[in-house]
Amino acid sequence: MFAWRRTAVRKRVVVNLADKAFTGILWKQAGPLLVLRDARLLHPGAPEVPVDGEVVIERTKVEFTQVLGGGEG
Repeated sequence: MFAWRRTAVRKRVVVNLADKAFTGILWKQAGPLLVLRDARLLHPGAPEVPVDGEVVIERTKVEFTQVLGGGEG
């Protein structure tokens, strides 16, 4: 795991994809996947949409990730 991911785990992040983004708690990295909890879908020009359950994102689809802090506990 890269150093930034170790410091980002259990922190609130924004994961930016080509056409949308998700914000949530970066719960874990499982191989080529990122798992977010307490996630919301962010789409340009639209309100945030809460997402039930966990969001699993392929790392190859990620354009960039912003670490916002304020994680669990």
